[in-house]
Amino acid sequence: MATRADFIARLQALDACAVSDALDSLKLKGAHSGLVRRATRQRIAGTVQTVKLHAMEPVGGSKRHLGTAAIEAADDLTVIVVEQRTGIDCAGWGGVLANAAKAKGVRGVIMEGPARDIDEYEDIGFPVFSRYTTPHTARGRVWEEAFGIPVQVGDAMVQPGDYVIADGSGVVFIPATRIEEVLRGAERIAEKERLMTQDVLAGKPVSVVMGTNYETMLDNSK
Repeated sequence: MATRADFIARLQALDACAVSDALDSLKLKGAHSGLVRRATRQRIAGTVQTVKLHAMEPVGGSKRHLGTAAIEAADDLTVIVVEQRTGIDCAGWGGVLANAAKAKGVRGVIMEGPARDIDEYEDIGFPVFSRYTTPHTARGRVWEEAFGIPVQVGDAMVQPGDYVIADGSGVVFIPATRIEEVLRGAERIAEKERLMTQDVLAGKPVSVVMGTNYETMLDNSK
């Protein structure tokens, strides 16, 4: 039986576009634009650990520093996904958290909201994707509601344990219950594209290659 590590290794070998196309072929949503990679040129793939932040101080909620519990609960197959939809004039992720996450083996962070200390991420080689950037601290402005709960990214909900791939094209989430069929579809699409590129480089007219293959790319029967 395939393990979480097996699925992630297969996902890491793909790119976000092939996985997005596979979701399209299965009539699934999960691909997101506008979450920009702020540091490194690394592709990241892993399973999701979530954090939810907001601008109102929680009543009876956690007073721990935001993000710390998620880092401590993570392993080297984890990507941390943070929802911060209020208080977006300040950053819910910064340099100290990035160093702690990297030391724990976390593969990267995806912020539905702002990040700061961008240059530091580059210096330490830690991938961070975010909706915005800002120099403003979250101190006294944003609090953590919880970690390990469903969060919203774009217009979709992301569950702890879902799979994710992120690269220069964007971020794609895959429901844990659909990972095997999405991987199969993405691998099939990636192989079709490899063969198409091979034909073009061998001198076959691109109009012929694209005309005979592109429109049927997502057809699972072909």
